[in-house]
Amino acid sequence: MFPMLTLLSMFYYICLRRRCRSGSRSEALGSRRAVELAQRSSGPVGGIGGSGSGGELEQYAKEVLDFSSHYGSENSMSYTMWNLAGAPNVYPSSGDFTQTAVFRTYGHWWEQCPSARAPYRRTPRSFHSTDFLELAFEEPVYPTAVEVLETYHPGAVVQILACSHNPFTQNPATDVRWEVLWSGEPSKAPTPHSRQFSPTIRQLSFPTNLLRVEVNSGLLEYYTELDAVILRGVRERPMLALYKMPLIDMNDLSDGEDDAVAIGNQRFPPAGDDKHNNTGNGYFDKLPYELIQLIVSHLTLPDLCRLAQSCKLLQQHCCDPLQYQQLSLQPYWAALTDASLAHLQPRCALLQRLNASWTGNRGAVTSNGFCSFLKVCGAGLVSLELSCCHFLCEASMEVIAQTCPGLQELNLASCDRLQPQAFSHVSKLTSLRRLVLYRTKVEQTGLLSILTFCTELQHLNLGSCVRIQDYDVVASMLAVRCRRLRSLDLWRCGSLTERGLGELALGCGRLEELDLGWCSTLQSSSGCFQHLARCLPRLRKLFLTANRSVCDQDLDEMAACCPKLQHVDILGEPASVTVCVCVCVS
Repeated sequence: MFPMLTLLSMFYYICLRRRCRSGSRSEALGSRRAVELAQRSSGPVGGIGGSGSGGELEQYAKEVLDFSSHYGSENSMSYTMWNLAGAPNVYPSSGDFTQTAVFRTYGHWWEQCPSARAPYRRTPRSFHSTDFLELAFEEPVYPTAVEVLETYHPGAVVQILACSHNPFTQNPATDVRWEVLWSGEPSKAPTPHSRQFSPTIRQLSFPTNLLRVEVNSGLLEYYTELDAVILRGVRERPMLALYKMPLIDMNDLSDGEDDAVAIGNQRFPPAGDDKHNNTGNGYFDKLPYELIQLIVSHLTLPDLCRLAQSCKLLQQHCCDPLQYQQLSLQPYWAALTDASLAHLQPRCALLQRLNASWTGNRGAVTSNGFCSFLKVCGAGLVSLELSCCHFLCEASMEVIAQTCPGLQELNLASCDRLQPQAFSHVSKLTSLRRLVLYRTKVEQTGLLSILTFCTELQHLNLGSCVRIQDYDVVASMLAVRCRRLRSLDLWRCGSLTERGLGELALGCGRLEELDLGWCSTLQSSSGCFQHLARCLPRLRKLFLTANRSVCDQDLDEMAACCPKLQHVDILGEPASVTVCVCVCVS
């Protein structure tokens, strides 16, 4: 009882001091009530593209600027993110429609496949995002609402952000700021039917016409489908945003010049007070070095940097290179800059795994800044994740090849601005075990060079690589040079025929995961699927999505020859689907 009263008294004391500096709380609440009453008395909002008496503007997205993945093809509009531009095509209807935007994955089982990468330590529990999309709108506004029209299996949206940069301006991006409008945890709606998702958003101090929507479909039973995004806002800055409530910094409890803070019966002097002789580190001096290292290892990266500023002992622990053997910068993509990398550089001498996915866009990280970091810290790298990093160029790939000779994992998914000649440097990484080239511009010549020299490959993702002309040649090269292959993603590889698939099955008998979704040139009448089942007894995952030629005999052969099969995706007749369920159960 008494310690609680003491804490409340201390908190009240701090509030009084802050109030003297920043104005009374009653004035703040009065201002808030006045604005709220003014908003209630305003007229109805205008329609899409116009403003009503309340001055609110409603806009659909004008352009889709960037995204991490989509279910559709690069050469069509079906199930692609580009469907989010403009007015809704489907809403308020519910169901599976090709005119909607669909991400590549759903559910948790993608994380259980042989090709899944190991998770990174220090990933904040609040970071749930697995995919994203960025939308540009016609006119910058101060947002009052954001509405996401979900038409099938809603609940995947976990975060909505706004950017201060106008993507349509001709001026180079400077001082780009991202602010979170809303964030939440992954969820699953009670029904798979359509809904209009409009969370309560925070107010911004700048106008925006660039939104980013991040999703996590881990709890969903099927692909989520989005139809449109609406941005509501006003041109003039709201009065409420002009007044900011004074914030109490709980990390700065001793604002007084001569005051010491009392918590319970313990009294702590302010830092740097010469009148107090306690210059030690308390009980931390009595703990073994390894134990403090273990405690510190559970902190996220920002907390680690903050703790380093508390005292010299903890600074030594927080800057120990052993704490930075694994470094995931993806959760901090919005704040990462060249200066951030330069600050981390002295701590990363023992860096082994680096996840820089989604970082550096719009000039926040440059190719030169990334290369400078890599030249100092990249010698021991074995894993490098660079998904959606649009600062990459041929010079960056050359530096990766030169400074990371022992690299075993490389992810370049959706680096669709990387030019074809840049992939020639990947062939110099002869120790590669895992390579992701999903949605890149890699061409057939560059890929064949990679397969010639990177013979240790175990996991290869070539999904939606539309510049490869003859996948039969690629399959033949894989069968000869990459016999240790365990997973292969050929999603939407349209030129693969039964000849290439037959050679692949004979040469890569260790395959556990094979994605042949939307490979329409494969026909069951050739016997290719039954031959595949007989040659690959280790299969755990098989995707034959949208191949309507699959028959019951194919599935019977899979059930008999592939006892470890866990995940099967087949779009076909009802009879085939029934047998498919039996295969999964067995």
